[in-house]
Amino acid sequence: MEILDPGFNPTWLVSAAIALFILVFLWRCVVIVPTQSAFIVERLGKFRGVLHAGFHVLVPFFDRIAYRRSLKEQVLDVPEQTCITRDNVSVSIDGVLFLQVLSPEKSAYGISDYEWGAIQLAQTTLRSAIGKLEMDKTFEERSRINQEVVEALDDATAAWGVKVLRYEIRDITPPASVMEAMEKQMRAEREKRAAIAQSEGDMQSRINLAEGAKAAAIAESEGLKQAMINKAEGEAAQIRTVAQATADGLDAVAQRLEAGGGVAAAQLRLAEAYVEKFGELAKAGTTTIIPANVGDVAGMVATLTQLLRPGEGLSKAPAPGTGAPRV
Repeated sequence: MEILDPGFNPTWLVSAAIALFILVFLWRCVVIVPTQSAFIVERLGKFRGVLHAGFHVLVPFFDRIAYRRSLKEQVLDVPEQTCITRDNVSVSIDGVLFLQVLSPEKSAYGISDYEWGAIQLAQTTLRSAIGKLEMDKTFEERSRINQEVVEALDDATAAWGVKVLRYEIRDITPPASVMEAMEKQMRAEREKRAAIAQSEGDMQSRINLAEGAKAAAIAESEGLKQAMINKAEGEAAQIRTVAQATADGLDAVAQRLEAGGGVAAAQLRLAEAYVEKFGELAKAGTTTIIPANVGDVAGMVATLTQLLRPGEGLSKAPAPGTGAPRV
């Protein structure tokens, strides 16, 4: 016969079992869904509904959370793969895929693994797009290739409840031999552009020098023209001034001749000038031709005086003398 310990209380054990049952019940029936998340609930193995952000209560042992889906934009790394271009060049390409779950129940029941399916579809679509292009065009047509992959994925993933937002090629790696040829080509292209730029610079420099010389010649000719004009105007002004002075002098002589004693003064000046010039003529050379009446200074002065009198001409002047000239 078993003897029970007087300190043992079976009520405590029952209470602990009830408390554990309550905790399990609460853990199985209370669900808190975070923001931008969705839980798919199944009841006895059949789809019951989708729980969005907030507090939810499930039926214990009947309802269970079968799938958990994030409604945020997801970034998937598309592994590197080898693609063959149209001109039979093998290039290694990897990329990044951006997608978002729009229908949680379709992403759960439409495909077993939508992420793996999207990556595989992106790789096959990329190989098809690269096969249509030559190797040189793969670098230029990145945007078109990305758009083509997105369109193909978007059509295929619509049944999965997934929206493909964009696809970006990360790296394109050609073979080493092709890279070397491309570097040579780019180097030659850079040298070509440098030579063209240098020749254009030389041409522009020569054009600038020619235009500068042209402008200098024009400016110099304009300066010479203006100098000649100024010189001509100065000489004309000088001639006008001399002529005006001569006219003024003649007017003064005429006025003096009309005054008293003017003719006598003129006769004296003529006699002095005659003697002075005749002396200079005698000094100029060893042979001198002189008039026959060289000694008749008075007759010569009288002739010139007759010319100075108003109203009388050379025809009325008395002859200073006769005779042939002597040597």
